[in-house]
Amino acid sequence: MYRAVPLLLALTLTVFCQDPADPAALSDAAQEAARANRPAEAEELWKRALKAAPGYFPALFNLGYFHYSRREFEPAVPYLERALRVRATDFNTHYLLGACYQSLERREDALASWRRALGINPRASKLLQIMIVEYGRGRYFTEAAAAATQALELTPDDLNAFLLAIKANQDAGLYPVALEIAQRAVTKYPQSARARFEFGFHLQKVGRIDEALGELKLAGSLDPNYEEPHYFLGETLQQLGRSAEAIPSLQRALAIRTDYTPARLALARALIALKRLPEALSELTEAVRRDPSHPQPHLLLSQVYFRLGDEANARRERETSLRLRRENPTILEAVQGRQFPASPGPRK
Repeated sequence: MYRAVPLLLALTLTVFCQDPADPAALSDAAQEAARANRPAEAEELWKRALKAAPGYFPALFNLGYFHYSRREFEPAVPYLERALRVRATDFNTHYLLGACYQSLERREDALASWRRALGINPRASKLLQIMIVEYGRGRYFTEAAAAATQALELTPDDLNAFLLAIKANQDAGLYPVALEIAQRAVTKYPQSARARFEFGFHLQKVGRIDEALGELKLAGSLDPNYEEPHYFLGETLQQLGRSAEAIPSLQRALAIRTDYTPARLALARALIALKRLPEALSELTEAVRRDPSHPQPHLLLSQVYFRLGDEANARRERETSLRLRRENPTILEAVQGRQFPASPGPRK
């Protein structure tokens, strides 16, 4: 919180008594009341400070922070907006206003506030990491990738910064950039299973399959309870037509995470390719039980039933798959990015 002058309680009360209209004295007294867990008194004193001086920045900021700390985001916003009209270059106010907007699900306003905060302090790496995640949630993938690259430059010894930058560039479709960052990550953190997995994943994306398989195997050995390397190793082998090799990795992924639908589908495809249809049927039935709204298990079930000569069930499963696809048309589509608004203003 902001303090006009660091006064002891006794001195604050003395000044307050001498000049009850002094906003600095009122604001300091409010600080002491807040510290003493007297929130109603603190709020009233800050409001009196603003009545005496409507543009008194410490009272405006502290009232905004007061409501924010009590998760009262709606009433916090006007005080923080007024504070910025008084002191437009205050980093903390822009940051806090953005946090309030975020909590009110006003994503564009939040990001706009944080962009202004970064304009004041471009080295605020923690804020950048928050923004990367929020950009991603809003499907502003290009902006997320740029912010992630900036954050990585500021914190080159932070593994999490590497991982955020890899994921952000991946989401933006910048696979060569993501690969380059992943390669730097494994050079710096050779024992990180996550870094090895990301490197293997992106090697696969650019067609360097043999290298990708080696990295995925290494990632799985570094952390046997990390399901993604096992799944992607099995999925890649299955796509290469090496279904028998794929099965142990896919089974391992499912042993770690039993609700991993993509791994169970890949396992079913491998079993179908090997003509082990009863086993494929069992896996797909389990996939439907665990994820009943997903259309893909039903589509594969239709294929299995058809191969088994059960045309009635094949037709039923195909129709179910089509119905679920209509009900959830985006489930199998890649999430598309969008451009961040040039200058989103606060909502009225």
